[in-house]
Amino acid sequence: MDFPGEDAAAQAQHVLGRLYRAAVEAALPQACLAARLPSPPRGRTVVVGAGKAAASMAQALEAAWPGPLSGLVITRHGHGADCGRIEVVEAAHPVLDEAGLAATDRLVERVKGLGEDDLVLCLLSGGGSALLTRPAPGVPLADKQAVTRALLKSGAPIAEINCVRKHLSAIKGGRLAELAAPARVVTLAISDVPGDDPSVLASGPTTPDPTTREEAAAILARYVPDAPASVTAWLAAPASETPKPDPRQAPDYRIIASPALAVDAARQAAEALGYAVLVLGPYLEGEARDVAREHARVVRDILAGEGPVRAPCVILSGGETTVTVRGSGRGGRNAEFLLALAIELDGAPGVEALACDTDGIDGSEENAGAVIDPDVLARAAAWGVSAKDRLAANDAYGFFEAAGGLVFTGPTRTNVNDFRAILISA
Repeated sequence: MDFPGEDAAAQAQHVLGRLYRAAVEAALPQACLAARLPSPPRGRTVVVGAGKAAASMAQALEAAWPGPLSGLVITRHGHGADCGRIEVVEAAHPVLDEAGLAATDRLVERVKGLGEDDLVLCLLSGGGSALLTRPAPGVPLADKQAVTRALLKSGAPIAEINCVRKHLSAIKGGRLAELAAPARVVTLAISDVPGDDPSVLASGPTTPDPTTREEAAAILARYVPDAPASVTAWLAAPASETPKPDPRQAPDYRIIASPALAVDAARQAAEALGYAVLVLGPYLEGEARDVAREHARVVRDILAGEGPVRAPCVILSGGETTVTVRGSGRGGRNAEFLLALAIELDGAPGVEALACDTDGIDGSEENAGAVIDPDVLARAAAWGVSAKDRLAANDAYGFFEAAGGLVFTGPTRTNVNDFRAILISA
């Protein structure tokens, strides 16, 4: 990992880097998958799955599974891992593509024709919604791509985006489990969604869906009023409704890693280094700049001696913010959070912060996120870069590229959403 900085800033950023690594390492499949495996079946074991961690989950499964198995998982380009018995296919994220469509068709063939003695192990992680791609009948791939792009730019919460995705899919919202019947389905999941909701993670392909097509249509009307006719026509049809929960048939769904696990690992690491720790929550949601404003308020309280902890301390949080894209700049939600935080703190001494996605990719950029120190605004200004102008243009990447602070880790092959740490040494 490359964490920029030198002198006092380097020491603080080293601490922030250790906390980020602790969070990521706690959520790696090699650390958490084996203990949650079911017993082998009398029949076949077929592995399917999708998400940014799907390949590393398959790799960990191969190392731990006591019997024969086969299968196919789909992951994002660059997030693959070497497997011997499970095929790994890479496809586009966050907007679905033809590679994902073809791979999903092959994945479906793997679960067809199974019997009651067979076991389907479904490996799910964040990113699965885009990677597991089979549009509903009559909805062209291009139309679903257009809707996905519009929703991602709209600032809609992930749960609402996935509600629409489920109702525009022939495999999500519990339909994959129906295709695998009568085989037993056990889902192993690395969660990146608020509350670890199985019906939201990867749009719940193995989980009955509590949302309705009417809700999906209302969400679409609110965020994408000019949606393609094929999409609105499908949502108006009764056939677009997803399978609903049945209390007599609870799915076997096992969360093996979560944002709470990662944040707690970082808390333990910070306390071991001697810092007081304030955890604001592992599942925070909201517009990135609004969440930054709330974090800055807590920092100011601590600096004034009025906070719940005293410096030296660390503030931790996780979850998934959103960005309503109004400008034409570059930058994911973590970089936007940090740029907004830097503006709010305005060079407050003794405060450093990191915000990175635990998958190693901040949105669609190649950086994991960024770090800030008290001098970041001054460095940018020396290059003629206005922080407020860059924030208005949604160009946090461009700001940190000029001022310094971009963090590059490469794909981590896990995904428990965003990780934020603020170190107050004053």
